[in-house]
Formats: sequence, C-alpha cells, structure tokens
Amino acid sequence: MSTHKRHLTRRRVLGASAIGVAATGAAVAGGTGLLATASAAGFGYRDDGRNYVVDTGASLVFKVSKTNGDLTSLVYKGKEYEGYGGKHSHVESGLGASTVTVRHSGSVILIKVVHGPITQWYAARSGQNNVYLWTNKADASFTATRYIVRIRPGMFPNTGSDAWDSTRDKIIEAGDVWKSPDGTTHSKHYSGKRTIDYDHIGFTTGSAGLWLVRSNHEKASGGPFYRSLLRHSNEGGAGLYEILHYNEAQTEPERFGLQGPYIIAFTDGAAPPSSLSQEDLDSSWADGLGITGWVGRAGRGKVAGVGLKGMDAKYPYTVGFANKDAQYWAKAAAGTGAFSCKGMLPGTYTLTVFKNELAVHTESVKVTAGATTSLHTLALTGDPSAAATVWRLGDWDGTPGGFKNAKLMTYAHPSDGRAARWTGNVTIGSGGEAASFPAYIWKDVNNGVLVYFRLTRAQAAAAHTLRVGVTDAFAGGRPRVTVNDWVSGVPTAPAQPTTRSLTTGSYRGNNHTFTFSVPSSAWRTDPSQYNVLKIETVSGSGGSAFLSAGTSFDCLDLLT
Repeated sequence: MSTHKRHLTRRRVLGASAIGVAATGAAVAGGTGLLATASAAGFGYRDDGRNYVVDTGASLVFKVSKTNGDLTSLVYKGKEYEGYGGKHSHVESGLGASTVTVRHSGSVILIKVVHGPITQWYAARSGQNNVYLWTNKADASFTATRYIVRIRPGMFPNTGSDAWDSTRDKIIEAGDVWKSPDGTTHSKHYSGKRTIDYDHIGFTTGSAGLWLVRSNHEKASGGPFYRSLLRHSNEGGAGLYEILHYNEAQTEPERFGLQGPYIIAFTDGAAPPSSLSQEDLDSSWADGLGITGWVGRAGRGKVAGVGLKGMDAKYPYTVGFANKDAQYWAKAAAGTGAFSCKGMLPGTYTLTVFKNELAVHTESVKVTAGATTSLHTLALTGDPSAAATVWRLGDWDGTPGGFKNAKLMTYAHPSDGRAARWTGNVTIGSGGEAASFPAYIWKDVNNGVLVYFRLTRAQAAAAHTLRVGVTDAFAGGRPRVTVNDWVSGVPTAPAQPTTRSLTTGSYRGNNHTFTFSVPSSAWRTDPSQYNVLKIETVSGSGGSAFLSAGTSFDCLDLLT
C-alpha cells in the first residue's frame, strides 16, 4: 500500500534465530550481542539494558521499558516521536514496577507487561510500521481508564478544538477547558465524535502521520454514541487515547477482560489503511500467541437481521448489543434496516434498536460461537414520534439536534464566542421554533424559557399530556413546568452520569421522558390568546453558571 513503506524481505534473526525464544529483563541483561546484530539486520529485538528495542523491519523502531512497561520510544524514519514532559506512553498514568517479558515467534515479536490485575501487550509484525496493543483488566483494583500515546511537542500542527496554547489561552473550567483570545474554547474533551463515528484518530503533517486505530471497544462502556476524549495537543506535546473505561459522562458500569488490538500506526501522511479498521482487520495471526483472554474468530459468533419495520427515513438506525461482559453495534442499512454484527463473544445480549440515538426497540438475543443467529424483520413500536400531537418542538431522536447551539456543544464550551445567546423564547407556528429553543437549560443561566402556543376551543376543553424528553442532566437537573397559572410538581430525577457532561462536549446520558398531565382548567379558553409554557431546570445541587444544574433536551410535545 502506498501509505505504508513495507520491507518484504524478512531476514532471519541470527544466533538462536529468536524464534520461540522468550526473555525477561533479568535473563537478557548483559547478553545483547546476538540480538543487537539481528535488529541491525532487520526485523528483531535487542535489549539495551533498560528497554526492549524492537525493529519492525520497516521504518519503525520502538522501545518498551523493562521496568514498568512504558512505551518509551517511537522512532519513525529516524525521527523520535514519543514522549513529553518527562512522561512516556502507558496505561493511565503508568503501571509502575512490572514484570516485562519478550518473545519472538516467527513474524511476530510480543512483549508482555504484568502489573497486578493489569496485563499490557505490545506486538510488532515483520515489515509493518505498526505497534499492536492489548490491555487486559482483571478487576477494578487498578484504575485503567485509558492508554495514552504521548507525542513530542512540535511534531504536528497544533490546531483544532482539542488543541490549545497554555502560554496564550486562559483556563475557564476545572483545569482542562481553555478559552483563546478570539473567544473560541478548546479542551481534550472536544473531539466532536461519538465512538461509532471514528475508526482512527491522529495527526499528520502531510508527509508523516501518526495514528491510533481504535479497538472494537467490546470491553469498554457507554455504547456506540459515547463521547470521550480522543486526542489533545498543545505547545508542550500531544496525546492520543484508547479509552478502556472512562468515567466522565458514563452511563454503564466497567467491563473487564481483554480489549484490543488497538494499533499505533505510522504512515507517509495519509490516513491508516482500511485493513487496520476493526471492520476489516484480520487478527488471526494473533491466535497462537498466548495472549491472556484472546478469543479468535472460531470462538465468536454473529447476529444477522433481515431488516427493521417502521423506520423513519430521516434518521440513521443502529442496532446495539450489550451485556455485563461485552458491547457491540452495527449500522442498519438505509431503507431496509438489514444489519449484521460479527465477531461477538458468546452469550445472551440485550439487543437495542436506536433511531439515531433513541432506543425504539429492545429484545434478547443469544450468540453462539461459530454460528450465526438469524433474526426476522423487527417491528419498531417504541417510537414516541408516532403519537398524535397538538404541537411538537424538535423531534424524538435521542439528541438535542436541531435545537440552538446543539452541534457546537459537541466541540466547544457553552461560553464559546460562537454560541448564540442561550436565552430566548419560542412561539409555536412562527417557523424555525426548534432552532430558537436552547439545547440546554441551566438553573443559573437561562432558566424559565417560555413557549407560546394557541389552542382551539375544543382543545382547550380537554386535559392534555405534555412530554418533555431529555438526553442528559447535570447535578440532578430536571424540568418543572408552568402552564399559565398551573404549576407542575417537581419530578424525581432519573439516573444520569454524576460527572460533568454538558460542558465537556457530551449531551449523552440516559434518555428519559417526563410526562405532565395538564388539566383542562390550566388552558386559556379564548383561541386568540396564547398559552404560556415555562420550562425550568430545578435541583438542590450544582454550582454556578454553566456548572449549575442543567438539562439537555431531546423533544417537547403536547399530545392530542
């Protein structure tokens, strides 16, 4: 492939040929002569006393510390890319003292790092400019939220919503959100992407690219629409992240077991080839390596569905699968809704069909190793958009999309200079109502947004149900409504993430619909008069301004 310079001649490692030979830090120290010669000749590894040095036989040489398992060097075409601020690349902030071993088996060099409940693996394949990584988490006794690839300063352009300059920009929130003099905001949280939206992240100069190809995230949490930090860049260096279990805006408990491979890939500037994406990646070469927790293709199954009935053509549909041990998803075909999800661990899963990000169907499905579970057409009966309404503000799709500032909030802070004013009221029937309604309402910022609407005499003579759909809330925020002189009670707060979310690029929490039964006595009986709906976020918790209690909205409607 043009994006990868490959050396197709694979030279035999000298001495004991290193095939099937394992070495520990203690065993190889001081005995590096033969292996050093082998590395100089092509694909192989050597021990420099502190690190195992792996030559991929292409244009990449990397080092792994024999003491703590850090990835301490990434030299591509003679240039060092790894490390900043005296730190290297590793799980979390580093494992600490670990047992590190290396094994050369045919065209693969495998390094194993063991630290209590965490086992980290690095692999090189002959002739490839890639490092393959796996992380095995046995339990929660060691916090493992991420693997971070640290990149030296000045290697790539420092641009984007997840890039900042701390010599110029000012911190405005929690030490990790910055505002530039031009009013734009920047943070490592502002990737603007959901997990389902990307196969890889990285940096490029046009002539050299450093990428992280994500794993299938089967042992991560949060599902296909989870939003998290993916990369960052500033004058002091840059970072790429593989998320293992990140707690910010998280809706699911941690899963344990082996996650990977995820891949550090160097190219001549272009994006990594599709053959490295999880959809196309053939990992059968790893079957015999003895990686703890590895399950090859033969031990996995597949679910295939004929289609979905009752789709809304305006939206994409995704079919998700989750249990306590694993998560997967597949995109449904437009028009038919046909879907196929392969490479699944055996077990019983909750299948959820999402209209955009809103769950509209669930059922149970069993996956068997080496087999395909075939499903007939699934009828979607849980779409709230099917209900007849007097009026509707927005649409039911599980996101605040279409509301004011919604798109910007996935890669910017609410105080960003590009944001429209968060205040402003809405009149039903005026045109463009959704675009005028704020995606978020905070107790301390824009509370008490008003919605004006008229009713016919017949409509005003009856009680109606008001539905308010939310996608997330901060600090226990939930809506209380007032209709003219009628005031609702304060509803119970549903379970939502306990961390920041609305200010860190995520509206994704637990979708919830609040229903309010509004009596006929609440309405204005004169059809020429406007009824006034006031929406407030209420909570006894939260801070001030954009860290006060807040709510993210999906849709509001008044049922007939």
